[in-house]
Amino acid sequence: MINKKSSGGEWYNEIIEAASLVDKRYPVKGMNVLPPYGFKLVSLVDGIVRQEVNSYGFQESMFPLLISRDQLSVEFEHVKGFEGQVFWVTRGGMDPLEVDLALRPTSEAAMYPMFSLWIRAHTDLPLKLFQIVTTYRYETKHTRAFIRDREIHFFEAHTAHVDIDDSERQMAEYMKIMKNITQKLCLPYVINRRPEWDKFPGSQYSLAFDLILPSGRSLQIGTIHQYGENFARNYDIQYSDPAGERKFVSQTTYGMSGRLVAAIVFMHGDDKGLILPPAVAPVQFIIVPIPGENKNLDAYCIKLKDQVNSLGYRVHLDNRESYTPGFKYNDWEMRGVPFRIEVGAREAEGNFITLVPRNTGKRKKVNANDLKDELANAISKMQADLLSSAQKTMSELTVQVSDLKNAKTSTGMIRLMWCGRKECADKIEEETELSCLGYPQDDHGEGKCVVCSLPAKPAYFSRTY
Repeated sequence: MINKKSSGGEWYNEIIEAASLVDKRYPVKGMNVLPPYGFKLVSLVDGIVRQEVNSYGFQESMFPLLISRDQLSVEFEHVKGFEGQVFWVTRGGMDPLEVDLALRPTSEAAMYPMFSLWIRAHTDLPLKLFQIVTTYRYETKHTRAFIRDREIHFFEAHTAHVDIDDSERQMAEYMKIMKNITQKLCLPYVINRRPEWDKFPGSQYSLAFDLILPSGRSLQIGTIHQYGENFARNYDIQYSDPAGERKFVSQTTYGMSGRLVAAIVFMHGDDKGLILPPAVAPVQFIIVPIPGENKNLDAYCIKLKDQVNSLGYRVHLDNRESYTPGFKYNDWEMRGVPFRIEVGAREAEGNFITLVPRNTGKRKKVNANDLKDELANAISKMQADLLSSAQKTMSELTVQVSDLKNAKTSTGMIRLMWCGRKECADKIEEETELSCLGYPQDDHGEGKCVVCSLPAKPAYFSRTY
């Protein structure tokens, strides 16, 4: 296994294939196969997302993949932002299509013509929909599974509201939802307001959830966008207020992708492989028998599996006869299973198990009669420990600098004073090779810009994935 600290990118590329999260041998660049283990991980993350948004009154929907050129061109700023990334379908069989069809790069152009039909009165609002689909972007840069794909596993929520105040309340609600999701994934982040030139095309402003990985690079794991009336005016999404006056709705969106999986891999893994938070691990407990002279070992292991399964956990019994216990330990550690249950003659005769957490490796003797409480406590502790460790990493890699010289030699998320002007951001990026992440949501300091000395606020810059 490649050393994670010295070669984080190569380690990532190796481990996601070795652990069967993806198979990159599919013969189309930027499109990968999810084997069962990887698909289960993605599905469990999706399940947490669904649970959270459903609890806030969202409804799941499904809109078509194909979007006509006319639909996509309605909002000029929006289509201009994606025009170089769109896949076009121009032929059906051997016949040219009358209208070119785009594979959705995102779904505003698919959803909003329908919104204009569905929304008639203020009683239809707020409208809060989401879908989990694949989107397609012709990514010309170096592709990387879960991070920069051409076929993107994508969650998108779209809302419509009576006015900007209500859509601003929705933006605040998104932040609560994101906090709940990332708590379960053990991922800390900061919220940055993207600069004007980097906001979502067609939006009033964009907020991004950025985390700093142990490599010192930042990864955007989600975004929320305030559209105001921009899209409503182009797609004619209007409603009648209580007085009968026609008004345009105010809209928001919330997007996340497979980058959540990439963040889990990058943030928690080590030189042995993955470390998956119990909340999303495809297998939470792996039972590894240690062969011996006890004739009841197999029966005891099966009984344990049934007992753990009955408690609602995802458990697997590795009874492969052609592999040693040591090989199985390494194999399941590499796959990131949170807990190993070792069972040998001593355990079977004494009616206990040896429980080994993946993140610490510290063995603990647990009486089989106490599994319900002990396993629940072990899961809670691991979730808390992984989050605490990730927060420590974020804190250590958030660096305050006062000038460009120090910014050049620093690693991580660099906090410096910036006036907000693009020419100064360009100068910072040119001198340091750091990208502008924007202004942090909860940092309101004051100072002088490190480039022009004009009044400035704290901003974050970093190398990005």
